[in-house]
Amino acid sequence: MKLTWILVADSTRARIFTADTPSSPLEEIEDFSHVEGRLHDREITSDLPGKIKSVGGGGHAFEQPTDPKKHEADVFAHRVAQYLEDAHNANRFEQLLIVAAPTFLGLLRNQLSEQIKKLVHFELDKEITRLNAAEIRQHLPEYLPNL
Repeated sequence: MKLTWILVADSTRARIFTADTPSSPLEEIEDFSHVEGRLHDREITSDLPGKIKSVGGGGHAFEQPTDPKKHEADVFAHRVAQYLEDAHNANRFEQLLIVAAPTFLGLLRNQLSEQIKKLVHFELDKEITRLNAAEIRQHLPEYLPNL
């Protein structure tokens, strides 16, 4: 079997598993987190937005151009994509299966290089990072791809 990695991720955690055979249990080989993704908006930003005075004497709050939570999810997606790129360049895996929370899966797809995208043989948009390895395995095909 080709060296297969299974990435299970969301905006705050990414776990990487492998399996000895297409039908064997998963073995976790990496687990990393993005603590900033768990913070509230008010904890991510340095202070409250200011006010803008309008000509008529009224005012309204200044809105940030980007959502802090989305920004942190983008940062983590970039970090995960870079990790995968580096690992592939070091010949640590040959094919990739991805299970990720729906929103994070989209962010991750945007960050993956074309080289890594070609290695993806299965995707599932599901939030399962908190499950144990046996429970995660139940969400994957009975026989993992062996291409």
